[in-house]
Amino acid sequence: MTRRKVVVAGGAAVAAVGVGGGLAVNAFAGETTTDASASSSATASETCYTLTSETTEGPYYIDADKIRQDITEGKEGIPMTLELKLIDADTCKPVKNAAVDIWHCTALGVYSGYEAMGSGGGGGGGTPPSGAPTDAPSGTPTGEPPSGGPSGGTGGGHSEPTDDERYLRGTWKTDKRGYVTFKTIFPGWYQGRAVHIHTKVHVDGTWTDAGYEGGHTCHTGQFFFDEKSVLASAKVSPYSTNTTTRTTLTEDTIYPQNGHTGGLLYLKYDKKNIAKGVRAHLTMGVAPDETHDSTDTQPSTSASPSAS
Repeated sequence: MTRRKVVVAGGAAVAAVGVGGGLAVNAFAGETTTDASASSSATASETCYTLTSETTEGPYYIDADKIRQDITEGKEGIPMTLELKLIDADTCKPVKNAAVDIWHCTALGVYSGYEAMGSGGGGGGGTPPSGAPTDAPSGTPTGEPPSGGPSGGTGGGHSEPTDDERYLRGTWKTDKRGYVTFKTIFPGWYQGRAVHIHTKVHVDGTWTDAGYEGGHTCHTGQFFFDEKSVLASAKVSPYSTNTTTRTTLTEDTIYPQNGHTGGLLYLKYDKKNIAKGVRAHLTMGVAPDETHDSTDTQPSTSASPSAS
């Protein structure tokens, strides 16, 4: 894992929480995490920053053609606000005017643009999971859905869209402080993958009346959700009708298993009623001068590549 060490004047700094990163203070209030393995020589003016992990683009990316913050398009699900802050992992400065893409599946596991691929969910009134997950599949999970799920047979490769739908997809720009916010729904799941959201960050391009042009992609990654939140969502309709076997976070072959550095979101919601809505947020450390437009790290499995 690449780490960037910087000297920050004036005490505590804004950072993405990283493994082995000493004292890391997230951009959002109340999110201070102390790493037990931190060096005792760390001072208030010297903080280690970790780049947010690069992961596979997956087969269902469609280049930015919906410049918008609200990507819901009336799709059913738990309302969710996703707030991101981008910082340069080398300088800690905000990355402003970047184009941030996000895309994810519906509560029943369907991606817009690829409805013909099917979904792992659907009606039937299945019983939602409860308590701690105990149904871990045997052997190493491959992440590859069966023929009924959205696979496309390409693993991390790109699949051509099968329709013109574009719900739960959108692109928006970061402000002068590096923030960008989207309105969406809590994603569902399909067989072979944990609940996740895809993202890309584009820099050095130009914003025009038509959208965003030129530049390069400095980050390709995914955001993930802790098991408690997913289990809570599974009790709410329409998630409760999704009878597909769900892959847990620890079983997922794409998630790097490294916490917030790997894209694990901070979540806030009413523990007694998640249906009221979820606020998700994360600070991302990126390298604006580098290009990461597809896959830097393949899943660690000797089996078939996963649908992503």
